[in-house]
Parts: sequence; C-alpha cells; structure tokens
Amino acid sequence: MIDDTGIFRTTLSVASIADPDDRRQLNDVMVDTGSEYNWIPRAILEDLGVEPDRVGRFETADGRILDREVGLAIIYAVGRRTATHVVFANAGDLVLLGAIGLEGLNVRVDLGRKELMPAGPVPAAAAA
Repeated sequence: MIDDTGIFRTTLSVASIADPDDRRQLNDVMVDTGSEYNWIPRAILEDLGVEPDRVGRFETADGRILDREVGLAIIYAVGRRTATHVVFANAGDLVLLGAIGLEGLNVRVDLGRKELMPAGPVPAAAAA
C-alpha cells in the first residue's frame, strides 16, 4: 500500500538458507528502490540463525555513514522467493525491501495498483 506520504509498503517473509521452512513474516516493510540492500531486524535474523559474513558501510539519505553486518537469507513476497543479501538492521533502522531483493524476486512496483507485480521475462543473452 502507499501511505499518505507516498511511501510504498508491503509484507514479506524471511528465512535462513539453512532452514527455508522456518519463516518470519514482516508487515509494513518499506519498498525502497533507492536502497540497494534489504534491511531486516537483527533480532529476527539472529533468531533464524542467519550468520553475518561481512560488515558493509552504508550512507543514509541525510548523509550519515552506518556500519552494519550483512549476510545471506531467503526472502519471500508475492508468491516468489529469492536468496539475497540482507543487512542486520539495528533498533531505529528502517525495515526495507531494496533493489537487490526486488530484482531477485523479479518484481516491479506498480504504483497504480499499489502492489508488487511480476516484472516479466528476465533479459538473457541470445543463443549463438
């Protein structure tokens, strides 16, 4: 849905790659095509057993620089799933579905319908 400020939100689920059947649902997740990564609350990722594999550096819209752990998880939305990078969001950080998650799910934002929609065929190289 798009709220009064024009921000698009959705519901998604997240699971660890080691146990994709153990999912946690997240409601009211901001869809942010300007953010590369998906930001998921640290407590949820830790509860699922998602392990960080590096620390990433991120710049917020107001110019702050944040260091956050990054790992791999599976996200589920609109009947699709993808393995993707997730940021271990701290308290006070936004929960986001970013461009990498949208691309992995092969969905696009349909503002007219106020929902995520299949993006259609994925471009591929032509056979030789």
